[in-house]
Amino acid sequence: MRLRIGEKAPPMRLDGIDGKTFDSADLNGRRYLLSFFRFASCPFCNLRVHQLVSRQSELGSGFPVIAVFNSSLDNLRRHAKKHEAPFPILADPKRVYYQAYRVEKSLAGVFAGMVKRMPTLLHAMFAKGYWPTSPGGSVTSMPADFLIDESGVIRTAYYGNDEGDHLPFEQIRSFARENAAGQ
Repeated sequence: MRLRIGEKAPPMRLDGIDGKTFDSADLNGRRYLLSFFRFASCPFCNLRVHQLVSRQSELGSGFPVIAVFNSSLDNLRRHAKKHEAPFPILADPKRVYYQAYRVEKSLAGVFAGMVKRMPTLLHAMFAKGYWPTSPGGSVTSMPADFLIDESGVIRTAYYGNDEGDHLPFEQIRSFARENAAGQ
């Protein structure tokens, strides 16, 4: 059963590609985006991280983004370090937090994403160089995005229907701007 709006976000503690340990308790009193991705070399995932990095200024400096991958830390570093993300990119190789947040798996979602989002997939691979060379994690994981408020309560729980389906950036930006207006 999926997590719902109004539920407390499960606490999280994971290692990041920057060598630091992330603890969600450090975000108490702040709104943030928690985004679950697939495996480290997923083309759709790397394209989304690229989007979040390049559009970070639209979210404001006080709005944290947290990216979680189903991958080992070494594999994740190999594929995600090039993004030079100003936010934590975390490894959850045993899917501990994928299970806590009830992130889904779907073979049909993998095929649907490849068919439905073929132009995006080709752009990610050929224009950006995001090739799915070493999964190192579940290839059937679907993305999931959570907007979490200052009290640690889930305000949006978005479970992707296919491998490239994420919460629209405009919703994230709107939530971040509410954060900035409240400060």
